[in-house]
Amino acid sequence: MIPMLTAHGASIPTIGFGTSQLGDCTDVVATALQLGYRHIDTAWKYGSEQGVGNGIKKSGVARQDIFLTTKVSHEYLRAADFARSVEESLSRLQTDYVDLLLVHWPTIDNIPLAETMDALAKARREGKTRFIGVANFNIALLDEAMRLCPEQFSVLQAEYHPYLDQSKMLAHCRSKGLIFMAYCPLARGGIFNDPVLGEIAKAKGRTIAQIALRWLIQQDIVAPIPRSGDAKHMRESLDVFDFTLSADEMQRIHALKRADGRIANPAGRAPAWD
Repeated sequence: MIPMLTAHGASIPTIGFGTSQLGDCTDVVATALQLGYRHIDTAWKYGSEQGVGNGIKKSGVARQDIFLTTKVSHEYLRAADFARSVEESLSRLQTDYVDLLLVHWPTIDNIPLAETMDALAKARREGKTRFIGVANFNIALLDEAMRLCPEQFSVLQAEYHPYLDQSKMLAHCRSKGLIFMAYCPLARGGIFNDPVLGEIAKAKGRTIAQIALRWLIQQDIVAPIPRSGDAKHMRESLDVFDFTLSADEMQRIHALKRADGRIANPAGRAPAWD
């Protein structure tokens, strides 16, 4: 059983499964659920919603036992577009609701944030989603979104791995009682040749991926969403709850942060990061 994180009514599995860049992921999602994953993360932008919906059906796992996240892309942040995007996502996912609905990136078209937040709140009030939040917002945008939204946020989703310093955002999420959902937790494979992680992994008898994921979940509010198409690696990513990292090991991994560590930083869309 995967431990859960809680925030403002939401109870979210500490380890989830990401589907970015997986395309038609029907079999991969079915396998993930059969291995024990209970949180599946998707988005319109990923092109994986149909595969996720098919995979859930194929897995045999009951919908109510799955925490399902999707996102509305920055192209659809006007109220009418937002509502239509949600309906289309639900259709592709073959479900009446998602558990978490996120705004994927801040607007780039001067769409009033209040309009988007009203649309997000409306989706929750109408039962299209149980919980809400945003992804890829900086602290100022997150605060403004929470101020403008009539419904309570539960999650901030953003990139986080050993090469990216997210200490300011983590502290802010803690102060607001939010879960920090971490995408790219393995830096898209960039950590696999790291000597520090390799040394700790060898000492623990674990893989480098397991060390990085353990480092994330030991930060209390972090829920990583690793992605893999390999069943062995998928299984290993769940096997991180029966060991701990020492304070020294945690600090050695924190020290890997670097100025050029960010991966997801689209020009013209990314905010001024904290």
